[in-house]
Amino acid sequence: MPVGLGEPEDAGPAKVRSVIRECVDWGSNAALASAAMKGRQAEVAERFRWQAGWCGKLGSPLYEDLLNQAAADIERGGPVWEVLAGDDPGADGLLPGAQALRLMGAVHRLVLEGRAAGLAAFYPSAGGVVAAGAPRAFVDLLAQQREEVAALAGNPVQTNEPGRSAGLMGGFLEVARQTGLPLQLLEIGASAGLNLRWDRYFYTAPGASWGDPRSAVRFEPAFSEGAPPFDVEPEIVARRGCDPAPLDAGKRSHQLTLMSYVWPDQVKRFEQLRGALEVAAALPVQIDRAGAVEWLEERFAEPRPGVATVVFHSVVLPYLGEEGIADLKRTIETAGAAATADSPLAWLSMEAGAEQADVRLTTWPGAESRVLARATFHGPPVRFLG
Repeated sequence: MPVGLGEPEDAGPAKVRSVIRECVDWGSNAALASAAMKGRQAEVAERFRWQAGWCGKLGSPLYEDLLNQAAADIERGGPVWEVLAGDDPGADGLLPGAQALRLMGAVHRLVLEGRAAGLAAFYPSAGGVVAAGAPRAFVDLLAQQREEVAALAGNPVQTNEPGRSAGLMGGFLEVARQTGLPLQLLEIGASAGLNLRWDRYFYTAPGASWGDPRSAVRFEPAFSEGAPPFDVEPEIVARRGCDPAPLDAGKRSHQLTLMSYVWPDQVKRFEQLRGALEVAAALPVQIDRAGAVEWLEERFAEPRPGVATVVFHSVVLPYLGEEGIADLKRTIETAGAAATADSPLAWLSMEAGAEQADVRLTTWPGAESRVLARATFHGPPVRFLG
């Protein structure tokens, strides 16, 4: 309350005018603050609805429903907004849905850890069944465990979707076919490096297959149209990745982190992730804690004659921001300009395209670039364009 309201009645006209001005200023500031808060709530709610739409398109009706309900609760200033009010979405880069995914991952982790029995009844990942009561249980959980959810929701999104290997593998095979050389794989934004083990998985296309038929990770089918050069058997001589916050595929707590970002009504993705963790246990890979540009500069300073280097990433660019994307492009293109036939460089990416994800391959020397395939953001079904 303005400080002048407790003054004696005979304080004089000047004092009265001063108190009135303070009241007006205080009221104006309060109104502006309230309007700003409402505007922020509306902005966050819009992002949640955007992510809800994508969850629906990508086959998660549970998350579509929960996120739409969460958006409405945010606009009301309810428990969902109380959890998010102190959150800063500015660190999420260019991905509008990252804040929503962080929240959903936090809640899912509580479910997987057995700390949200009421909500677990609606989560197939915990043995539950999707039903109409899920949104109410979701909001109730946030009201009851606000501090726990808020703390977990502050962590960055950590997805390591092995299904993206189905989109990427055609690029690796193309590089091996074109160069005839062994491959060095360098992944940025690698998380736990599950896609660095892409050659230990099994893939099928109409009338053809590739990979280990005994693998715990199977994409049947991986390709709905076309197929990569399945007659190529590349030799992989090095696998290494980087991530600002890498995960260890062998640690139970890190495994839970990965599982928490899989959408709970997509049971097949859970099976693939568990299989990929089994593969990872048998094939250790080094994941460095580092940013993309400085890490690549160090790798490029270590020439590998007689080896084709493949730099790759999947659904990473939105987290880098515009400046980070420009720096990455400049770094790779500079290294590409120095590539030779004996030490070629390839840049393989699976990032947002006109529909969902475009798989693009650029190779040096020559700077030839083309879209090899189109896929969902989780991988299959993949249309291989060749």
